[in-house]
Amino acid sequence: MKKLFLGIISFGLFLILSNAVLTMPDLGSLNNPAYNATTLYYIQNAIKDTGASNIIAAIITDFRAFDTLGETIVLFASIIAVIAVLTNFNSKETNHE
Repeated sequence: MKKLFLGIISFGLFLILSNAVLTMPDLGSLNNPAYNATTLYYIQNAIKDTGASNIIAAIITDFRAFDTLGETIVLFASIIAVIAVLTNFNSKETNHE
């Protein structure tokens, strides 16, 4: 536990001394990379362009549909892989008995 605490403290000091924390943009500032032209377009045009009832639904189902589809495929593939490994593991255990 002492090593973990020491590691966290040293990592925090590294971030401060490397100027990574001090040069971060302020929350809500227009220099923040999260607030760019795409974000403004989504806020201003999402409901009008898609006819969705809220902005989040419009972004997920219309603007980012292929990205969401890809994430869903990866999720299902990982579930199938876990099931296949566990099924294989259980069948090997039952053959030895």
